Amino acid sequence: MTNESRIFVAGHRGMVGSAIVRRLSTLGYRNVITRTRAELDLTNQSDVAEFFKSESINEVYLTAAKVGGIHANESYPADFIYENLAIECNVIHEAYRSGVKKLMFFGSSCIYPKLATQPMREDALLDGKLEPTNEPYAIAKIAGLKMCESYRRQYGVDFRSVMPTNLYGPGDNYHPENSHVIPGLIRRFHDAKECCAPKVAIWGSGEPMREFLHVDDLAAGAVSMMLLPRETFDAIVSPLAPHVNLGSGEEISIRELAQLVGQVVGYRGTLEFDTSKPDGTPRKLLDVSKLKSIGFVPLVPLEDGLRHAYDDFMHAAQRK
Repeated sequence: MTNESRIFVAGHRGMVGSAIVRRLSTLGYRNVITRTRAELDLTNQSDVAEFFKSESINEVYLTAAKVGGIHANESYPADFIYENLAIECNVIHEAYRSGVKKLMFFGSSCIYPKLATQPMREDALLDGKLEPTNEPYAIAKIAGLKMCESYRRQYGVDFRSVMPTNLYGPGDNYHPENSHVIPGLIRRFHDAKECCAPKVAIWGSGEPMREFLHVDDLAAGAVSMMLLPRETFDAIVSPLAPHVNLGSGEEISIRELAQLVGQVVGYRGTLEFDTSKPDGTPRKLLDVSKLKSIGFVPLVPLEDGLRHAYDDFMHAAQRK
């Protein structure tokens, strides 16, 4: 991988993809190739095949995906499994066919069983039942991981997979219903502050524990993992778990998180936890020992990251 490598970041407008582009730019890579959804439909196999045939891509970061929180996953399960499977199949297969040297696939910590032993090691994959609320999405992500693993085994290509924890930061989706927990809380608390609402309802009991990683830390870890020589990467992973967790190694309860987000936003009202709504997985903490073995340490503390995220939310609101 040189500064002249032609690197395709699939999904560059998303939170993860845009962070990868920023990281590559910081490191001096000059040929980062991007396409908007209007320019390239990743669910269309012939379009993806033509793109790889004409662009002479050397490396791929496959960050493109349909993502969302509990509400979105429960409401649109068919969309989540179809779109993610289609994107993965097309990009991974056509990257192989066109001779791409390296590819990195981005999964999700929801691939692990709902009641997996904590912290979750990479070899916990397929060791139990998935969380029902996001099972279609998780199955699609497992399929993408297994595609990379299978193409490595059969064709010898250097296709790698990383499993990020819950992410937040610039470029997040702040939709009031379809967002993940941190952007959803930011939006809810900000709206409540603006209209002087006396209380804010939070889904679930507040007891589940979650791990969070700022997206710029994710990008730094992912690019560092991609830059490893193949023999070094292969020495870190195992044949039964050829992927690497990317997380902070720290966790916080949803209740504590909501209180912290409220402080950052400046909301002074009451938090009300709606126990009629699902909690999701009771605990999700990744084992990040493989990540630490290459010397990676996250640099953005949670409270600082939340302030960055709220600033991003405000700037996005002003642009509208």
